Amino acid sequence: MSISTPPGVPMRVLVTGGTSGLGLAMASALATAGATVALTGRSAERAAAVAADLPAAIGVELDVRDESSVARAVDQAWSRLGGIDMLVNNAGIGMRTVNPRFMTEPQGFWAVPVDGFRSVVDTNLTGYFLVAREVTPRMLAAGSGRIVNISVSHSTMQRAGFAPYGPSRAGSEALSRVMAADLRGTGITVNLLLPGGATVTGMLPRDAVPEGREFLEPAVMGPPIVWLASDDAAGVHDERIVAADFARWLRDRDGGR
Repeated sequence: MSISTPPGVPMRVLVTGGTSGLGLAMASALATAGATVALTGRSAERAAAVAADLPAAIGVELDVRDESSVARAVDQAWSRLGGIDMLVNNAGIGMRTVNPRFMTEPQGFWAVPVDGFRSVVDTNLTGYFLVAREVTPRMLAAGSGRIVNISVSHSTMQRAGFAPYGPSRAGSEALSRVMAADLRGTGITVNLLLPGGATVTGMLPRDAVPEGREFLEPAVMGPPIVWLASDDAAGVHDERIVAADFARWLRDRDGGR
C-alpha cells in the first residue's frame, strides 16, 4: 500500500494529541508505513521525546485551545515537513477532567463545573475547528489535502453522566460533516474515524473498566488511518469509518472482494 503523494514523496501528516493513546497509535502506524509525521502535545519536551522513538517524526508543541499556539504549531509543522498532506484532528480530553469517578459514580449535567464544561468543549470541539481553520487555507492553496477527524460512538455522545464529553464529541462530528460539505469538490477530503468501542487510553484507564467488560486497544486505529493516507483512499470523502469494523467496511466497499 502506497502512502506517498505525489509519487515518491512520503505523505506528510500532522497528528494532534499524538503523544499518547489513539494519537500515538496512529502516529506510530503512519510513521512505520512510511509517512513523515508531526505529532503534537502541550509539552514540547514530551512531544519531541515521543517523536524521537518513531521513524521520520517530529514533535511540535500545541495547545489546541489557543489560537496563537495553533498558528505557531501549524506553521512549524508545515515548514519542517515541507507541507501537510493530511491533518488528523485527535487532541482531546475526557470525562476524568470533570469527574474522576465517571465510570462508577456518574453525575448529572447540572453537577458539572462550568469551567470544566468549557475546558472540554474548548479542547474537543473548538480545538478541531481552530486547527482545521489554520490548515485548510494552505491545503486549498496547494490544491489537495486530507482531513480526518477522530470521533466516538453515538452511544457515548448520549450516555447518562457524559456531559460535557458526549456533547463535545457530537459537536465535533457535526463540524466534520459541515467541513465535508464546505470542501466538497475542492480536492480536500474530510472523513470521520472512531474506534468503535471503549478504548484503553488515558481517558479510560484499565482500573476504571468494570470487570468482564471488553475494550479495545489503541492499535485498532492503525490500519484505517494508514489506509486513509494511502493512494487507495484518494477521493474518499465524508465517510464515517469504525476502526473495529474496518476490515468488513473495506470488503463491503470493494464489493466483497
